[in-house]
Amino acid sequence: MNRLSQGCVLALIEVIRKLARNAQPLVIAGNTEFFSVGADLNEIARISGPEAYEFSKMGQKLMNEIKQFPAPVFAAVSGYCMGGGLDLALACHRRIAAPSAVFGHRGAALGLITGWGGTQRLPRLIGKARALEMLVAGEKIYAQEALRVGLIEDVVDDPVGEAVQRALSV
Repeated sequence: MNRLSQGCVLALIEVIRKLARNAQPLVIAGNTEFFSVGADLNEIARISGPEAYEFSKMGQKLMNEIKQFPAPVFAAVSGYCMGGGLDLALACHRRIAAPSAVFGHRGAALGLITGWGGTQRLPRLIGKARALEMLVAGEKIYAQEALRVGLIEDVVDDPVGEAVQRALSV
């Protein structure tokens, strides 16, 4: 499900920093069923307040590394893009999705809210009212609706291939 565990977030930070030296466009993708479902909730349940705060800062660092990447970063989204996974896609400069893509921030239903910047990026991208529906009501939206509201820029059958083509043309 491409969970963003503490180890995964640290590894992504390290890889993105190394890739930033080349200043080449980057494509971030998951698999056909899951872009990412966000943080590992089992791991979250085991950490204390101070550890949770540090994990939040770690996630913010990852999202800022992506946002500040010296070349375009594309999110190629297939399947579920939820919670911290949506934060990850929102940090990317451009987002392309498969018709099967599903976006959401379901944390509100679990009594959780992201600390990785999605609560700021989402309203800027799709407007405050629509973002509140997703963040507070935990509403999921599908690819065509995500396109309509401006969350993504295109719906294509092969988002990875399309993102690579666009990255190569930059």
